[in-house]
Amino acid sequence: MSTAVVVEAPGVHRVTAHTPADPGPGEALVAVHAVGICGSDREVYQGNRPEGYVTYPLTPGHEWSGTVAAVGAGVPASLVGRKVVGEGFRNCQVCDRCHAGQTTLCTAGYEETGFTRPGAMAATLTLPARLLHVLPDDADLTAAALLEPAACVAAAALKANARPGERVAVVGTGTLGMFAVQFLAAVSPAELLVVDVRDDREALSRRFGATGFRLPDAELPDDIDVVIETAGSASAARTAAALLRRGGRLVLTGLPAPGADGLDPTGLVVRQLEVHTVFGAPPDAWAYAVRVFGAGLLDPLPLVTHELPLTEFPRAIELVGAGDPRVGKVLLRP
Repeated sequence: MSTAVVVEAPGVHRVTAHTPADPGPGEALVAVHAVGICGSDREVYQGNRPEGYVTYPLTPGHEWSGTVAAVGAGVPASLVGRKVVGEGFRNCQVCDRCHAGQTTLCTAGYEETGFTRPGAMAATLTLPARLLHVLPDDADLTAAALLEPAACVAAAALKANARPGERVAVVGTGTLGMFAVQFLAAVSPAELLVVDVRDDREALSRRFGATGFRLPDAELPDDIDVVIETAGSASAARTAAALLRRGGRLVLTGLPAPGADGLDPTGLVVRQLEVHTVFGAPPDAWAYAVRVFGAGLLDPLPLVTHELPLTEFPRAIELVGAGDPRVGKVLLRP
């Protein structure tokens, strides 16, 4: 029997029978292969996601991979049978920001798969076909389930615009940090430093292309060209900015708790730092992530430590929030 996870209200969920939603005009029905869990799914379950960014009852799941099983009117039949991933933001397509390709800034309001629309913690997912990104036929769908966080980092990599031969750094060694290392390694930097409090991540960082690893309280350089921050700790942004040379480029992706140490505006101005931020991934970042993955330059599988059936949703949520360094990416399999 096909099943789905439904979070009725904060802390209340059930695993229920799932009936696929037939694709309407412009839509596709995807058979879900795997779905990842991140901190925002834990927020949905615990009830501390900001107001307006979740709608209950809800089937969560915004990080997923699958195979197109059927398409609605107006969608190319050639998509059926193809391996795919898909964007989460349900943008309006007609506002100025959407026309500029900045779909994560859509002015029509927030709608996202797995938060305000049914997500992928189910046997199937029905969504607008325009949100799909087709994978190579030989793609590993388990690895591809991590392409949503990879796309967010791809957005950071595009904004960082690191060039071959530059000195680059990543602050943070979670899933996003490890993807940032891989994206930066792909552009042939002269040096790729990783900074984090977890020294147990040094080996994996170096496997992905890092040339150096240091703890935040160690003596750190101050002449790096590009830094991508992914840690989201209270001090991560300051640590990241301090690594940069004058005129260096900083991209912030982490989400610290409110009240974190801010960046000193005087330092930003005097040092002429270029600061960018990323929240979510627009289409060009998705396309970039899929292309880099297809080229074999992105290896998500070493980040996966647990694969569980949908029925073990509560255990998966517990694992994600346990703070155990042995827990990496947790996937659910319908």
